[in-house]
Amino acid sequence: MKNVIKSAFLFIALLILSSCGNSEKKENDNIRLDDYTEAPQKTETKENQTEKAETATSENDLSNKGIGPIKNLELAEGIDSDMANSGADVFKKLCSACHKMDKKFVGPSLAGVTERRSPEWIMNMILNPTEMIKKDPIAKRLMIESNMAVMANQGLSEEETRSILEYFRQYDQQN
Repeated sequence: MKNVIKSAFLFIALLILSSCGNSEKKENDNIRLDDYTEAPQKTETKENQTEKAETATSENDLSNKGIGPIKNLELAEGIDSDMANSGADVFKKLCSACHKMDKKFVGPSLAGVTERRSPEWIMNMILNPTEMIKKDPIAKRLMIESNMAVMANQGLSEEETRSILEYFRQYDQQN
């Protein structure tokens, strides 16, 4: 009798746990590797693939603005410290679980990001990560390098995202 009660309790607990969360499916809940990577061509040799990967890894493309709402962004020469402080707060609350400034964690290290990526690319990656990972070659490569960890869309406003960019600019200027 005790085994039946234990089994029933375990079944109910599993049922409750499996029903937790949002029952509605979102568009990006069913993420597949095929959505982000292109099928390798059979005619490529391992040497060609290695050479392409090395070229992509060393790529610093400031002309790539990414895919999303930010088309052009003019930045002031100086750093807006109030905006940077606000960005640091947002970053610590929403981004630091996966990103560290000075080392690779779940996602890539962000130190020097403003020297490697355009401001538009950085903001579009934060505002529109799902489409960026699907269509932008740099974002695809970063996801692969991060063991297929997909960046979550945090639902930030352009103002919050701009403050994070200012925080990155301040960090890069100081280091």
